[in-house]
Amino acid sequence: MSMNLILMGLPGAGKGTQAQMIIEDFDIPHISTGDIFREAIANETPMGIEAKKFIDQGALVPDEVTDGIVADRLAQKDTVNGFMLDGFPRTIDQAEALDTMMADMGKKIDAVINIDVAPDVLIERLSGRFICRNCGATYHKVYNQPKVAGTCDICGSHDFYQRDDDKPETVKNRLDVNIKMNTPLVDFYQNKGILHMVDGDRDINDVYQDVHQILDQL
Repeated sequence: MSMNLILMGLPGAGKGTQAQMIIEDFDIPHISTGDIFREAIANETPMGIEAKKFIDQGALVPDEVTDGIVADRLAQKDTVNGFMLDGFPRTIDQAEALDTMMADMGKKIDAVINIDVAPDVLIERLSGRFICRNCGATYHKVYNQPKVAGTCDICGSHDFYQRDDDKPETVKNRLDVNIKMNTPLVDFYQNKGILHMVDGDRDINDVYQDVHQILDQL
């Protein structure tokens, strides 16, 4: 049986962990756009060379190039029993291009799994990290406090700092951008009747149990 999936989730929702567990249980390739871009660029495929021009200028890679790179990847032999897309589509235009690609291949997307976690929980998850300035050990306000408050377990230093991209306001801006991009896609797949929302604010294994159940029913 073939199973063509899209995995969605905001930063910090735990999508990476779920992706890992899915590919271990269901023998399908994990197609992450970041990885296929790097691969296409390294192999100097026509689309890879095209993408590199934009990336080198710090510009966004246009849809037709991204779509082309994804289409090339989906045409590879290892996708014959299905695949899991991660990081694509990001826009409605890309989602429609994907529908066309699938139709051309005589396939369809079977399920879209969205790991759903409330933004305030994500802000707490993502902005809780702090680092020992002396030895670089990392801690988390919620999940991984030093054994003695204010003292690094490793070196005993009391000097901690937070990276700029871990600060709550930076994290909130990043989430807002992602929510704005994700919402139309969630609606798009909801309307197609293939969207499955999974509550990601629980233990990793409980989340995966729900994911596994959805995939078993496909």
